[in-house]
Amino acid sequence: MQKSFQSLCVFCGSRSGARPLYIEQARVLGEAMAARKIELIYGGGSIGLMGTIAEAVLADGGVVKGVIPEALNKKEIAHMGLQELHVVKNMHERKAMMAELTEGFIAMPGGFGTLEELFEVMTWSQLRFHTKPIGILNVDHYYDPFLQMIDHTIEEGFVSAKDRELLVVRDEPIALLDAMTEKLVSQDETASTRYDLV
Repeated sequence: MQKSFQSLCVFCGSRSGARPLYIEQARVLGEAMAARKIELIYGGGSIGLMGTIAEAVLADGGVVKGVIPEALNKKEIAHMGLQELHVVKNMHERKAMMAELTEGFIAMPGGFGTLEELFEVMTWSQLRFHTKPIGILNVDHYYDPFLQMIDHTIEEGFVSAKDRELLVVRDEPIALLDAMTEKLVSQDETASTRYDLV
C-alpha cells in the first residue's frame, strides 16, 4: 500500500489577505485534504485563512484539530466547531504540540507568525530534529521574495545548497499534496521523525 499522510499542519494567516485567490486556494486545499482523509492540524482560529481552511475540511467531513494559546484565544477567535481544540499556555507549547500531532507541514500566505512558524520547522529540519516534509503553497507568487532570500543565503555561504531541498514548493494545492506525498514515500524509513525540543 502506498504511504500517505494521515495529518498535515497548515500555517496560514489569521487575516484573509488582499486577494480573493488566497481564500479560494485555502478552500481548495482544505477540500483536497478532506478528500484524502488527511487531518488538518492548525492554529485553532476561526478567522482569516485559518478559518477558511478549517471550514473547508469540516464541510467535507474531515477532521480538524486546533491548537491555540490562551492569549490568542479571543484575538484569533477560537473555532468552537472542531473535533479537538487544545488551549495551551503560550506559542512555544502551541508549536510543539502542532509538531507532535502532524506528519508534515504546509505554509500558505500569512504574516509574521506564519513566517516564524515556517522558519522554525525549516531550522529543525536542517538540524535533523525531524524529517517531516515541509511544503510551501506559493499562491500567486506570494513566496517568491522569501525563496529568493533563501537562495541568497545559499549564495552567500550561510546555508548549504542541499538544504534548499528541504522545501517542496508548488503553486497549486493538489500539486503540492502530490509532491509532498512523493517525498514522504521516498524518505528513509529509519530516520527519526520525533522532535527533540529540549
